[in-house]
Amino acid sequence: METMEPGDCEVEKPSMASLFARQREAFLAEPMPSLKLRLERLSCVERLLRTHRDELLDVVSRDFGHRSTHETYGAEIASTLFLIAYTRKNLASWMRDEPRPMPWLLFPARGHLRRQPKGVVGVIGPWNYPLALVLSPIVTALAAGNRVMVKPSEFMPGTAEWLTRRLGEVFPSDLVAVVQGGVDVAQAFSALPWDHLMFTGSTTVGRHVLAEAAKNLVPVTLELGGKSPVLVHRDMPPGRAARRVLWGKCYNSGQTCVAPDYALIHEDRVDDFIAALKAEAVRQYPTISDNPDYTTIISDRHYARLCGLLDEAAASGAEVIPLHPESERLDPSVRRFAPHVVRGAPDEIGVMQEEIFGPILPIVPYKTLEEACAYINARPRPLALYVFDDNKRRQRWVMDHTCSGGVGINEVVLQFISEGLPFGGIGASGMGAYHGVEGFDAFSHHRAVFTQSRVHLMSLITPPYTSFLSRLFRFITR
Repeated sequence: METMEPGDCEVEKPSMASLFARQREAFLAEPMPSLKLRLERLSCVERLLRTHRDELLDVVSRDFGHRSTHETYGAEIASTLFLIAYTRKNLASWMRDEPRPMPWLLFPARGHLRRQPKGVVGVIGPWNYPLALVLSPIVTALAAGNRVMVKPSEFMPGTAEWLTRRLGEVFPSDLVAVVQGGVDVAQAFSALPWDHLMFTGSTTVGRHVLAEAAKNLVPVTLELGGKSPVLVHRDMPPGRAARRVLWGKCYNSGQTCVAPDYALIHEDRVDDFIAALKAEAVRQYPTISDNPDYTTIISDRHYARLCGLLDEAAASGAEVIPLHPESERLDPSVRRFAPHVVRGAPDEIGVMQEEIFGPILPIVPYKTLEEACAYINARPRPLALYVFDDNKRRQRWVMDHTCSGGVGINEVVLQFISEGLPFGGIGASGMGAYHGVEGFDAFSHHRAVFTQSRVHLMSLITPPYTSFLSRLFRFITR
């Protein structure tokens, strides 16, 4: 039985291939960890987060330039602790064998489903939530009994170094290992013969990861993004919807895969909705430049991309509406990007084609719910769909006539931290799901077990076959 000793102290950094081989060998030596050991491993991650909470807030903020401590608390630390608590509470029941019914012809045989660890799991993490979207897969993979190697984003060097150091202090490298590097490392990481590979990031990069994994027939979970729409019904008070939409759009400065990407607003309510957004922007963020609650854009390149989207929209004839006081001057070198609304944007420009990943909200007017849903369905399937409407019949109608990874009713973003709900996309927004039991299932092999009794009917069904057997089969299939 493996004990929880600190990570190996090695003079030379081991290669990815050697780390993988070491984890595979360790898994074969202990292919079915006990419930007690799995819970102990979860507790190690929990202690890390609780012990080094303040250190984490500083590390992540420095990687961003500035990141709201409240956003790091909520989206990174608290969400992971919620996941650990939920997993700990339910893990014993998830690990139990599940009886399955057998056809009467096989009586008295018995069948059950046994969930066993897949083996060595690879995790490629993103930069926008560099802790939660690495630690959550680690927690779930360990709960399922696997070994884990992770490759954090190179855009968050301080956080990646923290993960390497702190995880190495509590886990041996043949159980949890961190590999750092850029694009070349990520490509080599994707090419290893994992027992399961999980990637969180853009759809474009996800295609490359899937192509590499396919060479080894590796099962893959892809958590991507896309343009998640908000559909606000005409009867919904604009101020109520605007409060939640603006919060979700500006949380982490919109650098969230499930952030509202564009808003479908009834044509009679567009002016009211924009006015409500302006009022909310001033209420939630009285200033931008020196506001500790407002997170910066991750890099100069992403800041320039957002500026380019607004410039292109203005050049196309769209109305670009700032939601912050126009008198406030923002220093581009600080990378605080104020929230904007874009009205009347042509469908072919970037702000309507790309995942925005910033505090820019295009407004699309509609006349009928059918028209709004047709607009959604004409585009790649989104990671999330948000519906603001108190009418349950219309809520269900919209869900029945659209497709998305998840749905938020009168709320945005929070489905991500609801650990009892699976999180995942569909089509261009992802493949597979995790969180809760769905995450445990994703990292487990569902092994069918058939147990035959000493005396059974099938012992009579052997060659030479008789006319009685023919009559029996005709009776079964009549």
